[in-house]
Amino acid sequence: MNKVMVINSGSSSIKYKLYRTDTWRSVAAGTLTRIGEPEGEIKCRWQGEDGEDRNRAQTLPIPNHRVGLDRIVAGLRENGVLADASELAAIGHRVVHGGEHFSQATVVDDAAVAVIRGLIPLAPLHNPAALDGIEVARELFPDLPQVAVFDNAFHQTMPPEAYRYAIPEYLYRDHRVRRYGFHGTSHYFVAKRAAVLLGRPLAECNLITLHLGNGASATAVRAGRSVDTSMGMTPLEGLVMGTRCGDIDPAIHFYLCRNAGLDTDALDALFNRQSGLLGICGVNDMREIHRLAGEGDANAELAIGIFCHRLRKYLGAYYAELGRVDAVVFTGGIGENDSEVRRRTCTGLEALGIHLDPGANAARGGGERAISTAASPVQVLVIPTNEELEIAQQAFAAVTGETN
Repeated sequence: MNKVMVINSGSSSIKYKLYRTDTWRSVAAGTLTRIGEPEGEIKCRWQGEDGEDRNRAQTLPIPNHRVGLDRIVAGLRENGVLADASELAAIGHRVVHGGEHFSQATVVDDAAVAVIRGLIPLAPLHNPAALDGIEVARELFPDLPQVAVFDNAFHQTMPPEAYRYAIPEYLYRDHRVRRYGFHGTSHYFVAKRAAVLLGRPLAECNLITLHLGNGASATAVRAGRSVDTSMGMTPLEGLVMGTRCGDIDPAIHFYLCRNAGLDTDALDALFNRQSGLLGICGVNDMREIHRLAGEGDANAELAIGIFCHRLRKYLGAYYAELGRVDAVVFTGGIGENDSEVRRRTCTGLEALGIHLDPGANAARGGGERAISTAASPVQVLVIPTNEELEIAQQAFAAVTGETN
């Protein structure tokens, strides 16, 4: 039992990674796409006995998730990285929504499945797919622990002042309307890594973590625990994102219903899939937006400006909430790679103790690093996130009691 598999099951896809628990190195990974279509696609990468990476891609029918997971395991056996299920300590499953029921990784039983199913109204696009993956894995491996790792679990330490909305109490009591937050697995992972870089226990760290990608969120971490986060009851609230608008006046919904003839489905599509960076300038890839801005596209420049303006507002608000900040952490595709967004976000915040080192910020190269000056009272860190590794380690801890 020296390996853990991580599964992220979508409605028509499965992503997976296989980790060794002694080194926590990934020895295999892959994706299955177009499940249920006439031609599905399997892509896999694994480490050969010589330590070199190997790759394979196949096109073949994958009628359902059960066949898909069966093919994953068969491929791992064929490639020599998994002899049989006895090598697995657990399978960890990413589950987007755990409601108020789960504050940590949970070994799945029938009761847990029932709770996750009951939360489908809160995550109608994600929880059903996660359940498919869990139930298929339980069927294929009845003696192997299945562990659910919830995307909002880290935020269950928020106080009521942070998670309750200023609406009638019965909506919270009867309909579970409150702020839950998401990207929790990523925020927790980079918070732990930040504590290591700062050389102190996580429980002694106050941090502002910024997960910036096509989806984006900010989290205030006090003494190692999430006390506020920008996403709300759904991932729509908060920062400007690739296609999501983030914070807007709720009355805009009523205005568009009355004056533009939009119904609820149209509003859902508008704010979740047609807004954000895409809505401002027609593109949701920040790299392309920078290119367009460099060519003089005013809307592209505006998109960058709005994105960074909203980010600075949350950074300042969370600084005020925490009182003391040890580090600001950038992660996610934009956070890790976009030096211009980091520069625009941090410039002018010297009064808060945030002093960016222009050279360190602009330097190319990945990995964990500080991009603040040596004298900066608040460290500014870039930390690549690794949600799959965090899920694997939480799953392993849930079944063995051993923490990383």
